[in-house]
Amino acid sequence: MAMHISVIIPTLDEERTILDTLARTASLGFDELIVVDGGSTDGTHALVESYRLNTQASALSPIQWVTAPSGRARQMNEGAKASGGEILLFLHADTQLPNDAKKIVETTLADRRMVGGRFDVRFDRPSGWGTIISTMMNWRSRLSGIATGDQALFVRRHIFEQIGGFADMPLMEDIELSRRLKRRGTIAAPTATVTTSFRRWEQHGPLQTILLMWTLRFLYWIGIHPRTLSRWYGLVR
Repeated sequence: MAMHISVIIPTLDEERTILDTLARTASLGFDELIVVDGGSTDGTHALVESYRLNTQASALSPIQWVTAPSGRARQMNEGAKASGGEILLFLHADTQLPNDAKKIVETTLADRRMVGGRFDVRFDRPSGWGTIISTMMNWRSRLSGIATGDQALFVRRHIFEQIGGFADMPLMEDIELSRRLKRRGTIAAPTATVTTSFRRWEQHGPLQTILLMWTLRFLYWIGIHPRTLSRWYGLVR
């Protein structure tokens, strides 16, 4: 059964990646793409607007530009408000969906027990560290039922609205949403993969970043507020 699916892409200074992501995603048959910008000062807006104008008469997914206060949670919530889909798919600006992403979402959510789902992840540059990290991420997610933003979380709109959307927090918003979704049903874990950038892991080195992420998640689980954690982690979008 066809479902109306909105793809929501939060951006902040993403001129390096946004065109590739738009071109890829717009060709996959989704009903709309919502780009939600948090105050970019580079060429992100100009690139999105040029692409939108050049493709608006085509059969590609229509694109809408929305602005919001900076912060991924706030931006994704604004994108959800601006969208019309019964299914919301949240996609990072540096992440590419698989060719059959729309069919996977529809097939997954044909099972009414599923409140949402996510994809497995792999990185855009093959490496030993990349394979180790992505394998750990996928297994951790599958065992815990928790989805992270890199995995292109998708959710039924009415469930998303019932639980109040993303909490207004600067970090861990994806994990916090997953925890609330799990109380409503199952988060599906299809094995199809999205391809995401390895840039965050390269910036300070893979091992150091793994240790930092584990530390931040541990501190979050024991109750340290995300606003405190965000002071220790420079977000790379």
